[in-house]
Amino acid sequence: MARLGRNVRQSASVYFTGGSTAVLRGWRESTVDIDVLFVPEIDAIFRSLPKLKEDLSVNIELASPPDFIPALPGWEDRSIFIIREGKIDFYHFDPYSQALAKIERGHSQDISDVAMMFKDDLIQTDVLLDLFVKIKPELYRYPAIDPQTFSAAVERAIKENS
Repeated sequence: MARLGRNVRQSASVYFTGGSTAVLRGWRESTVDIDVLFVPEIDAIFRSLPKLKEDLSVNIELASPPDFIPALPGWEDRSIFIIREGKIDFYHFDPYSQALAKIERGHSQDISDVAMMFKDDLIQTDVLLDLFVKIKPELYRYPAIDPQTFSAAVERAIKENS
């Protein structure tokens, strides 16, 4: 974060998601890659990535929850500020968006991360369900998602974490 903040002269926001959030929040010690979203997409950030990847020996993926599920209304306001470095603000992408994307994927590590989100009070069951209901009509835009399976997984996650 500090290095990116030093290298980029324009204002931007960087949103961490997935394993990046899990590592920064202390839920696990490592992640396979750093998943990020840049807003706006600034050339200077993209030009900094190859050197950062090499110097830090990490893989950086341009990925965020709206790549996998419909964007949740108000996700920007629910994203959690981490730090400002130079002109770049760093955030954890909206925990509700992350939780629903992880629930939809259904991998064991994802389900563990969702449990930690509940444990750390980053998400509440009633809000999670309300947001899921709001995006449900848009699921047709994501043909890889089976709405019934996704609904059952959301209900299961809520039941297991209530």
